[in-house]
Amino acid sequence: MTRLPEEEHPNKAFGWAARDSYGVLSPFKFSRRATGEKDVAFKVLYCGICHSDLHMAKNEWGTSIYPLVPGHEIAGEVTEVGSEVQKFKVGDRVGVGCLVGSCRSCDSCKDNLENYCPKMVLTYGAKYYDGTITYGGYSDTMVADEHFIVRIPDNMPLDAAAPLLCAGITVYSPLRYYELDRPSLHIGVVGLGGLGHVAVKFAKAMGVKVTVISTSPNKKKEALENLGADSFLVSRDQDQLQGAIGTLDGIIDTVSAQHPVLPLLALLKSHGKLVLLGAPEKPLELPVFPLIQGRKVIGGSLIGGMKETQEMIDFAAKHDVKPDIEVIAMDYVNTAMERLLKADVKYRFVIDIGNTLKIPS
Repeated sequence: MTRLPEEEHPNKAFGWAARDSYGVLSPFKFSRRATGEKDVAFKVLYCGICHSDLHMAKNEWGTSIYPLVPGHEIAGEVTEVGSEVQKFKVGDRVGVGCLVGSCRSCDSCKDNLENYCPKMVLTYGAKYYDGTITYGGYSDTMVADEHFIVRIPDNMPLDAAAPLLCAGITVYSPLRYYELDRPSLHIGVVGLGGLGHVAVKFAKAMGVKVTVISTSPNKKKEALENLGADSFLVSRDQDQLQGAIGTLDGIIDTVSAQHPVLPLLALLKSHGKLVLLGAPEKPLELPVFPLIQGRKVIGGSLIGGMKETQEMIDFAAKHDVKPDIEVIAMDYVNTAMERLLKADVKYRFVIDIGNTLKIPS
């Protein structure tokens, strides 16, 4: 093992956890596993707040296990590596996203798509192979198999890198897979929140023409002037939608609230692709005739595999793609969750774990 002499044994950990479905977080002492031969342990410096953290804290998906330490947008600095670790050393800048385990032998894993492995282990609130429950990044330390560790480039600030490990890869992967990454194309991005604003930035960095589609007219200036979108459509304005029929090669739909897809399909050219990233609680109504008439496709996408996640963060560093963030203290987290519920953030909260997580004596 290689370790920094001043570091405490990584088994001892401290963070904030939800204890029940009220979702209120409070200080929590727990243990991480000892650093195994292929493990990397690191000091958590920043952790983004994803909307799924809110869902999980309140058990809105019915899968939460309490106490629950959220956080899967984790960035920090390596403090210890196992004897068989080859890619990382003490002092490296690293991150962990949404998953910390997979079977490594199924077709998805062999194709570097661990995110579609039937035995994928989520970063928090899931059962690990040793029977323990995984705890996320609202904590001072993290331990994970090196295969699920991402190297963060030196020119990418750690606070900005954190949200890319979920929000970033969630939009980057479908842009690549559905081939909506070519400069000759014109795509739409539905919803201008944590996912949507990063989708705009990645698409523009790929040279794609981007139209933001939003229910909120007051986001037009933000979309065009600050995020660099080429045009803006108000989805409730029938005249605007009518004027844009058949103009888009693809649409990245980031909205998780209930909304009609028929108007979006009308915006697509023939052979266009509508990619759903949000997960509404109730099924969406699926109109079939527009699909048949234009040979259009509706697809989905869920985060990305480890190889592509590394590719994404390297691309972001090279092209200066950074999310717009609001850095907060650990003890502000419950207020941040309330604000997130009201979409009162531009566009991602990031907890300054390294400077504000106070460990009781």
